[in-house]
Amino acid sequence: MDYQQTIAAAVHCSGIGLHTGSKITLTIRPAPPDSGIVFFRTDLVGKRKVRATAKSVGGTNFATSLIGDGFVISTIEHLMAALHGHGIDNALVEVDGDELPIMDGSAAAFSYLFNSAGLKSHQVPKRYMQILKPVVITEGDKRAALYPADGFALTYEISYTHPAIQNQRFDIVVTPQSFQSELANARTFGFLAEVNLMRESGLANGGGLENAIVLGNYSVLNAGGLRHPDEFARHKALDMLGDLYMAGYPILGRAHGFKSGHAMNHKLVMALLEDKKAWRLVDGRPNRNAVADERQAVQVQAT
Repeated sequence: MDYQQTIAAAVHCSGIGLHTGSKITLTIRPAPPDSGIVFFRTDLVGKRKVRATAKSVGGTNFATSLIGDGFVISTIEHLMAALHGHGIDNALVEVDGDELPIMDGSAAAFSYLFNSAGLKSHQVPKRYMQILKPVVITEGDKRAALYPADGFALTYEISYTHPAIQNQRFDIVVTPQSFQSELANARTFGFLAEVNLMRESGLANGGGLENAIVLGNYSVLNAGGLRHPDEFARHKALDMLGDLYMAGYPILGRAHGFKSGHAMNHKLVMALLEDKKAWRLVDGRPNRNAVADERQAVQVQAT
């Protein structure tokens, strides 16, 4: 039986917001079983909490944002990916601004904090969202989908005309170990040619070579280059992992993204939640025979 987990001790970090450019302090605290991931604005008074669920998403423009009662918390996807990847079910996230710190543009700092604190089991069964039938969102040639599968696997494909990116595909069976070794340190990226336009729109005010891969017309401008040859696809997979955790539970299934972004990932989660026949909640990982029996039952009902 798998059990719900939280972090064993509070952890802290500070940095700047990617889009606001403001200095931000973040504290992540242990939380009781069945509380989920809850965000708390320490710089405000009144109702300052919002639970990380798909219905709480208030924006998907270059980041995933939560909307509470008169407040916003933006750029949560890297932290959500780290929580999902490490198998953390419950946590209280305190932040003193309207955006999480971008750190180095990846989830590596959050992963480090979780390893430093350690994890604590609640001895309460872990609840998974088991995918029972395909859920697919398409927009032109873009695609985001979830399919039944044992465990949790994620495939992301990216296609750009830029010579440093071109066509990339990244596949991962998501476990705490594979997340840390293959996904956590993949950084966000942007194009130098778009920076001024983004800043005119109030975005990327804190972005730079220290917290993003920056692309010129033909190459990567960062002195250290890439951490992985396919770092662009890995980072988009990281984003998708975080966005999928907005379903409220860890996924049992296979996710596939092709040129999808935060908006499509959110639409996929909303479509999943709205189709009650596409999923069920299970306590602990079901064995393979149980998964096969459930799939067969769904196929019989469909015919």
